[in-house]
Amino acid sequence: MSTQNSGPDVPVRRLDRILAFTALTLAALSVICFFAIIIGSASGMTQKSFSDGIWPLVIAIPPYGLPLAFAMIIALLVMSFVRKGRAAKRS
Repeated sequence: MSTQNSGPDVPVRRLDRILAFTALTLAALSVICFFAIIIGSASGMTQKSFSDGIWPLVIAIPPYGLPLAFAMIIALLVMSFVRKGRAAKRS
């Protein structure tokens, strides 16, 4: 088994870390809100109950948060591939 890296060693930029942690946080928050909606529905909350308090925000996060987190992960992958490709050309 070889211990050498298959590609060039490219440092991780601050933007990559921010994008990764933001996508992870947004996806986790979306899943938590999704389960909160399921638990609220199962406990007998009515449609009127979901329109009061913080519930409109909880209901709005999953449909927008999950696709946005997915797009951020795709952008992170593209940026990583481009950066590694440029580093490979320099080597």
